Amino acid sequence: MRTLIELYDERPLENVLSSQVFDPERTVFVCSREVYDSPRSRSTVRRYLEAKNCKSDVVFRPADMYQAEDVLRALEEICDTYEECVIDITGGTDAALFASGVLSARRSTPAFTYSRKTDCFYSISNAPFGPEKKCGVKLSVEDCFLMAGGAVKKGRVDNAILSHYMGFFKPFFDLFMHFKQDWTNIVNYMQRVSAPVNGETRLDVDGAYFVKGDRGTIQANEKALEALRKIGFIQDLEIVREERVRFRFRDAQVRAWLRDVGSVLETYVYKCCLDTGLFDDVCTSVVVDWEGSLKQGDVTNELDVMATRGIMPVFISCKTGEIRTEAINELSVLRDRFGGCIARAAIVSASKCQLITRNRAHELDIDVIDAEDLKRGRLPERLKSLARQFD
Repeated sequence: MRTLIELYDERPLENVLSSQVFDPERTVFVCSREVYDSPRSRSTVRRYLEAKNCKSDVVFRPADMYQAEDVLRALEEICDTYEECVIDITGGTDAALFASGVLSARRSTPAFTYSRKTDCFYSISNAPFGPEKKCGVKLSVEDCFLMAGGAVKKGRVDNAILSHYMGFFKPFFDLFMHFKQDWTNIVNYMQRVSAPVNGETRLDVDGAYFVKGDRGTIQANEKALEALRKIGFIQDLEIVREERVRFRFRDAQVRAWLRDVGSVLETYVYKCCLDTGLFDDVCTSVVVDWEGSLKQGDVTNELDVMATRGIMPVFISCKTGEIRTEAINELSVLRDRFGGCIARAAIVSASKCQLITRNRAHELDIDVIDAEDLKRGRLPERLKSLARQFD
C-alpha cells in the first residue's frame, strides 16, 4: 500500500490500527484545524507508530471535519499529490464519511473499513486486500496508553518477576478470605513490626507482641502468622509468651505485599486473568502518566490490574473494602480516556456491593464482582465473560 488516507478520529485506536496492519509508505490524516495545530496530537500518532516499528511517513492535512465540501477538497488534494491512495473510512465525522464516498465514486479510490465485532477489515470498494482481511493485532497494556498519548511508569510491582510467585497467589488469597475481618489489623501489625530502621528495610523481624495502632493497640494474630508461615511467606516464626514476635519475610517482594492491604486481591485477580488463557497481556500495578512525558509532576493514576485481548483493553480496580462511588467514577474516566468505546471495565471487591453503588456502576457500564462472587469462586468465569465480550 502506497498511500493510506485516514479520517482522524477521537478514538485513538481507529487512527493507528490500519497503519499498523498495512504499514503503508505514508499515512495522511485528514483532521480538524485544532488537531493540526496541536504538536501533542501529531506526536502521539508518530510516537505510537514508531514504537510499533511502522515506517510509514505521517502527514496531517487540516479540514473542517463537519463540512463535507471542505473535507472533499482535502481528499482530492491528497489524491492529486500522492500515488495509489486508499481510504480508511472506519473513523471520522459523518461529513467526512460522506465526502469519502463521493471521492470513491468520482475517482474509483479504493475504500475499506474495520469491524470490531469480527476483527476484520472489509473492502467497501476495490480495496487491495480483497473482500476481507483479518486484523490479528494484539495490543499490549502499554500500547493502549501510548496510542492515547499516555505512558506507563514503574509501579509498586515488577511484573517481570511475578511468574516466580504464581503458586503463592491462590493460597495467599484463601488466607485473606479466612482472615478477612481482621485483615487490616494484620497488615497494620506487619507494617509496624517491620518498619525500616535508619531508612533501611529489613527482612528479619523482631517486634513486640502488642504494637500501637492508629486506633488503639494491635496484637499479633498468631493464627494468621502461622498460616503465613505455612504458605511460605514468612520463615523461622517464633512467638515468645505474648511479648515478642520473630520471623523472616521470604523476600523483599513478599514483605511489600504483606505491608499493603490491597495487594492480596490484586495478585489473585492478576493470576485469574492469566489462568483464563484468553488475554494476550496482563499487568498489575499499572501507573499511568496522562501526559506521556514521564516527567515528575505529571498527572498519574494507578490501575490495579489491566489486561488486553486482541485490541480490547480491560481495566480492573480491586478493593478489599467497600466500593465507593469515587472509585467507580475514576475507573470510568480511565477506561474512556485510554480505552475508548471498545474497552471494558470491572471493579472487584471483597465486600458486598450496595445497591446504589451497583446501580451507578451499571450506569457507567462497569461490571461489579463482589464478595459473593469471590466466596462462590465465580471470579474466573466473570473474567472470562469480560474477555469474550466481543466474541
